[in-house]
Amino acid sequence: MADRSATIADGQATYGAAGRSAWLDIDWRAHQRWVILDGRPVNVIELGEGPPVVFVHGLSGAWQNWLEQLPQVACSHRVIAMDLPGFGYSPLPAQKISISGYTRMLDQLFDALAIDSAAVVGNSMGGFISAELAINFPERVKRLVLVSPAGISTEGRNVRLETLRRVERVTAAFAAWFASKSDIVACRARLRRLTLSVVAADPARLPAALAAEYLRGSGKPGFLDALEALVSYPLRARLPEIAAPTLVVWGDRDFLVPVRDADVFTELIPNSRKVVFKDTGHIAMSERPAAFNALLEEFLSE
Repeated sequence: MADRSATIADGQATYGAAGRSAWLDIDWRAHQRWVILDGRPVNVIELGEGPPVVFVHGLSGAWQNWLEQLPQVACSHRVIAMDLPGFGYSPLPAQKISISGYTRMLDQLFDALAIDSAAVVGNSMGGFISAELAINFPERVKRLVLVSPAGISTEGRNVRLETLRRVERVTAAFAAWFASKSDIVACRARLRRLTLSVVAADPARLPAALAAEYLRGSGKPGFLDALEALVSYPLRARLPEIAAPTLVVWGDRDFLVPVRDADVFTELIPNSRKVVFKDTGHIAMSERPAAFNALLEEFLSE
């Protein structure tokens, strides 16, 4: 990776899906399974054959956050995505949610699926967890892709639990309502803009079906503990321990995790480079799916 920095200029990447997305024509029930980890079921999606690629979603997310990637990457790889415990259809873990706990769960998932090592792709909190996996279980991670990962700007913040709980009480009812009305909300461009403007630069241009899947991930029981885990777990000092080749992907209009954090990740992770998409928010894989998929496939083939 000679070039450690690159930017995708305006006009080079289409925003949103171009045409009908492949995921709409897949019977996902045929690829779903339950895997028991620490005595609790975890919802897992698996398809394709070849070298394994594991996708890890972020806070308030679910496996569906990778819908634009799974069918295409599955053409040449065995792809795995899951609902982290406390999100999607996976129940809360037996112990309180923590970054280290999620990391150990991923290690156990590898064993359960007979995977020695894999390329690991994580977004936001999922990027944080993926980086931690590469640090604590380096033999598991052959290649690492971090999409707007958390862990730098949040580190050391004095966020009180009482404050988090107040925020949760205020937002939980709204999140649950939007999740229950996801199809109705997603069909209206203005409502998509209202509900997804925190994660996407231009939510009105996202496909309604994909927006609905994002909204369905809201209001899950793991949110508060996962948010607390994010702000209380140190990562920066250990990033130089990551040995896997690493691709850092960001959007220059990320309002959740500032794009300046991309420089920190690439400066501290030895074998890394970054790509920044212009006019893109926190979920580059869904906002610029064609360009992101091409970038991912190129990185996986290196």
